[in-house]
Amino acid sequence: MDLRQLFQPSDLILGFRPKDKWDAIRQLVNHLSAGGRFSAEVGERIHDQVLVRERSMSTGMERGIAIPHAAVDEVGKVTACMGIVQREEGLAFESIDGQPARLVVLLVIPRAHKLLHIRTLADVARVLGNDHVRELLIGASDSQQAWEALGATEPAR
Repeated sequence: MDLRQLFQPSDLILGFRPKDKWDAIRQLVNHLSAGGRFSAEVGERIHDQVLVRERSMSTGMERGIAIPHAAVDEVGKVTACMGIVQREEGLAFESIDGQPARLVVLLVIPRAHKLLHIRTLADVARVLGNDHVRELLIGASDSQQAWEALGATEPAR
């Protein structure tokens, strides 16, 4: 999957500076709600479901990537946004490798689409696992540049 199909430039939040991972989840859900993806009331239910998932097991992965997510009834299609932590120290996210997160992707996936849920998580992890893509995202100066980075491949050697 080309992640430029999943995200719009406005879905990419540069200079993301939450206090902790719980604040990161709150800010990302609020961003989607403020952008009209769902109502504030639905956003509260989604927030609660993402928290339940996160409390069961951290979604902090490796290489500075965290993908808090939930399968919910309240959306009809995959809805996502990404906080790009550009400060050097990153964000503690109880990651598998113990490293701070620099890219925090909130995925909200329709509960009825289990296969899509697994495929979307895998695609996001694969693309963001590319060192070059991560470097471009973290170094982006605006959301359009970050969005273009999602389609980047390894630089020529």
